[in-house]
Amino acid sequence: MKYLILVPDGAGDEIIERLDGKTPLETAQMPFIDGLAARGQVGMVRTVPPGIAPGSDAANLSVMGYDPSVYLTGRSPLEAASIGIDMSDTDVAFRTNIITLEGDGAYEDLIIKDHSSGDITTEEADKLIQAVNRAFADDKLRFYTGTSYRHCLIVHNGETGYDLTPPHDVLEQRVGDHLPKGEGSDFLTDMMKRSYEILKDHPVNRDRIARGLNPANSLWIWGQGKKPKLSSFYDKYRIKGTAISAVDLIKGIAICAGLNSVDVEGATGTLHTNFTGKAEAAIREFRDGKDFVYVHLEGPDECSHQGDMEGKIQCLEDIDRKVLKPIVEALREDGEDFRVLEVPDHRTPLAIRTHSATPVPFVIYDSTDERPEDPGRRFCEKSGQASGLYFDNGFELADYFFTGKKAEV
Repeated sequence: MKYLILVPDGAGDEIIERLDGKTPLETAQMPFIDGLAARGQVGMVRTVPPGIAPGSDAANLSVMGYDPSVYLTGRSPLEAASIGIDMSDTDVAFRTNIITLEGDGAYEDLIIKDHSSGDITTEEADKLIQAVNRAFADDKLRFYTGTSYRHCLIVHNGETGYDLTPPHDVLEQRVGDHLPKGEGSDFLTDMMKRSYEILKDHPVNRDRIARGLNPANSLWIWGQGKKPKLSSFYDKYRIKGTAISAVDLIKGIAICAGLNSVDVEGATGTLHTNFTGKAEAAIREFRDGKDFVYVHLEGPDECSHQGDMEGKIQCLEDIDRKVLKPIVEALREDGEDFRVLEVPDHRTPLAIRTHSATPVPFVIYDSTDERPEDPGRRFCEKSGQASGLYFDNGFELADYFFTGKKAEV
């Protein structure tokens, strides 16, 4: 049996009046996943436990079968594993975005315009990270280049008890209302303020402004945590697997769980990613003997953060046509028995442009156990809610997917 989990990040949403009272999942033309849903199962799952922020770290751990209440030690440590940083047990990792601030006057009065600096390239971002390291790095801390706008700060013998805010949660809001809080957090605020003076006139940003792009003019530090200790995925499910993603967080989860991680050329984590390349990589992994492939696509989430409804719908349609369809067709061509789970890690409603902990819909299809066809079963919130199949603990959905057994309540 081959197992495919396909994660359209942030695909879940709410009813939108401009879409005639439908959600993007209801609106998007996704004939392939809807065809699988019609002969499979649909339901709802809560991927983020109560009391945990609805981030992609907790949500993807859930989807992969790990209880975030047990295994989540912070977002950035997982990304650090992907970057190749060897953390000690006393190191603390912080996610460091390079963001766009807008306005005049004091740093506190600037507005958080763009959490991703217009999806800045990694090559440009690396030059900016080098600039802030020249200003701040010492024997206690250092910044490391990640991917696009997503980077990492390591503080040796650091603390985690700060109140730090993800920038995508506070877009269009005043900087001063969301600066680091907590005893000892002043050094983070100081670096964020000083980074603005270092970066705002950097040649990279002068060039970006000349090209009509958002400048990457400030650091934003959040997502702290210590070295993660995930149990082995193979020990959990006795299958060998691979994760395919453009996002360091997902790669880090894979590495910490003992899964393979595959990089795809042209995979950007945006609407304009290399969808075909990701599908081809998944097919290769299956044909090379992997039992399980986890394909993560960040595009719907990024479109939601940008408030791009049309882009989100287009991304959902591209995933269906360019990723899911060729992978399933290849499995059928190879004569493989297989199961497919398609599920968003969380909702990212366009109305709020940030993550929500509200349950998300899922589809499970088993080529060896097709259900009587029902065109009313679709991959969308409405169909999932109507099914009556619900998982209150997200990690139990993975158990059900791999074993076919639902835990007794």
